[in-house]
Amino acid sequence: MTITKNIGMLLLALWLILWGITALASIAIPGIIMGLLALIAGIFILVGR
Repeated sequence: MTITKNIGMLLLALWLILWGITALASIAIPGIIMGLLALIAGIFILVGR
């Protein structure tokens, strides 16, 4: 298994993992943190990093 060097995809993966944990375990992660992580991931994916 190789880990991508694309920072946008790494952030997206992290966001998806955190979102899944939040939904499954009912752990409260502030929406501002999840929103910022999603925004940053989207920007990095768009610029191709």
